[in-house]
Amino acid sequence: MRRLFGSVRARATLGATLVVAVALVAAGAAVLLSLRSNLLGEAGTQAERSARTVAADLAAGTPYGKLSLDTDDGPVQIVDDGGTLVAVSEDLERISGTSTDRVKPQPRRGGGEDTGDDADDADDAHNADESLEPGEIGEETSFTQGSATIDGDTEDYRFAAVTVETPAQGRLTVYAGAPLSAEHGAVSTALTAMLVGFPLLLGVVAGVTWLVTRRALRPVESIRREMAAITASEDLARRVPEPDTHDEIARLASTTNETLAALETSVERQRRFVADASHELRSPIASLRTQLEVAAAHPELLDLDGAVEDTVRLQHLAADLLLLARLDAGERPADARLDLAALAREAAEGRTGVTVRAEPAEVTGSRGQLERLLTNLLDNARRHARSAVDVTVRREGDRAVLGVADDGDGVPEADRERIFERFVRLDAARSRDDGGAGLGLAIARDVAARHGGTLTVGAAPAGGALFELRLPLART
Repeated sequence: MRRLFGSVRARATLGATLVVAVALVAAGAAVLLSLRSNLLGEAGTQAERSARTVAADLAAGTPYGKLSLDTDDGPVQIVDDGGTLVAVSEDLERISGTSTDRVKPQPRRGGGEDTGDDADDADDAHNADESLEPGEIGEETSFTQGSATIDGDTEDYRFAAVTVETPAQGRLTVYAGAPLSAEHGAVSTALTAMLVGFPLLLGVVAGVTWLVTRRALRPVESIRREMAAITASEDLARRVPEPDTHDEIARLASTTNETLAALETSVERQRRFVADASHELRSPIASLRTQLEVAAAHPELLDLDGAVEDTVRLQHLAADLLLLARLDAGERPADARLDLAALAREAAEGRTGVTVRAEPAEVTGSRGQLERLLTNLLDNARRHARSAVDVTVRREGDRAVLGVADDGDGVPEADRERIFERFVRLDAARSRDDGGAGLGLAIARDVAARHGGTLTVGAAPAGGALFELRLPLART
């Protein structure tokens, strides 16, 4: 059971069925109440019509014996102002819901005397307050509900009470009833139809919802199966099917494929990184091992300077790889406030041919990482410059802009993005000792991105390369 309702389809079906069930119950109750109210109103109208017909005869002076008190339409009682039953329909055996439960006429007593019958005090008070002229019928009608037994048949009735002022008998109240069998029958029929129809309708709603949700969720199941297959095969080149529905599921599939593509690119980049790092480490390690093996066999041939140089190269390469790994892991830079102009002057200090023209520009970030970025840019510029490197720092809007320009050969436009890739060297003939491992510019761009900035390369005024670093200014 728990597994069944763990399904989105089952929960959607149950939810839709419950909502429809509540709506049907509310609508059914409203229909039954409205039907009952309308039928009661019709019965009341019929009873009032009968009461006023008899009241009209009384107002015209018709004696009790000549009144038409037919019980086909319902029982009729005539009660005087003292509560005495003076006339009644034939074959009436029992009655309730009127001012008296008597079914046989009584000798009329003195006006205003209370006979002790079940008089309705509220109705009597209402009738007494209504001022009528002889032969006049009261405008107000009161309604009650009760039952009556006529010739052995008992039914529920809606009674209407009408007051009439007669010329000879004084004030009388006419009670006429209309049967409620039609109301009971109609309500009972409607209730039976609802009890039978509602479950069938709920079954149809549940079935349709189940089928519709199954059809709607079919692409989701296809996506799930494909993702499971990708996980099992570890083949990130596969993609999930994208339905042509242009809805949320189609967007989910599209986003999933974009995520898979990004993951594939990241994994491939990691693989290339590991392969390139292994290749770069192999050369200095092999050189260092060779020197140590030669030194072990012939100590007098030990090239100590070469061994130290290879060790330093290994140290620098290990530091670069560690920094790249930290950047790839999403390490957040510190929020220290730094003057980019002061950093530029410190990085250029002691370097020949490097000039600095800088205005104060405060940024936030990691001092160590930004120093590494500037060092890499200056090392790259000095390696390619003929004689001079120009460093500038200025403000542009809400950005601090640092430029490093050289007077070398520059970077071809087609290669201006490729030089920021890891382990890329444009000069294939350049020695590893002079050119490094090809990680400096990649590290510089990653550091810039981690600090919310950009690093681009273009043409310098002197014809060489111009690297521009743009960082957000520190908030005041």
